[in-house]
Amino acid sequence: MTGLIFDLTFPLVVPFWALMILLPGWSWTRRIVGSPLVVVPPLVGYLVLAVVEFDRLWPVVSRPSLTGLSEFLGTPAGAATLWAHVIAFDLFVGRWMYLDGRERGMHPLVTGPILALTILLSPVGLLAHLALREVAGRRSSQSRSAGSDPAPPVGVLPTGGAVGQSGTRR
Repeated sequence: MTGLIFDLTFPLVVPFWALMILLPGWSWTRRIVGSPLVVVPPLVGYLVLAVVEFDRLWPVVSRPSLTGLSEFLGTPAGAATLWAHVIAFDLFVGRWMYLDGRERGMHPLVTGPILALTILLSPVGLLAHLALREVAGRRSSQSRSAGSDPAPPVGVLPTGGAVGQSGTRR
């Protein structure tokens, strides 16, 4: 069972990542990814493993030590449990980044690579997204305070709107 859950965890979330990266302007992407339920499959995998391994997991999370964590993660069940946890939270963070980027009008050619980075190195992808938000916010506020027509923030469309798959603004 542990191997099966490990093997299924990532393939279950690939469609959601593909929608956010490859079809960000498609109306169905927003509908599907807009639901927080997209993270349920890996969470269920985590829950099953956590329940089965509870006697070994509880000491690791309730009284964490490097030795205890290393020993737990050194087992197939420990590695699979952590993997399901990571996959679920990576998707949760990526989903937030996608929705935040769409709300702020960030261009998909900017957010797409950051989302791809998030799949592989989630903390680095999140930092990149937060940095882009900061830069975009500063550029936008500086333009407004200067009294000129505001220049679009980095990675943001000039109108602030999103471009759909057909290239039309929505």
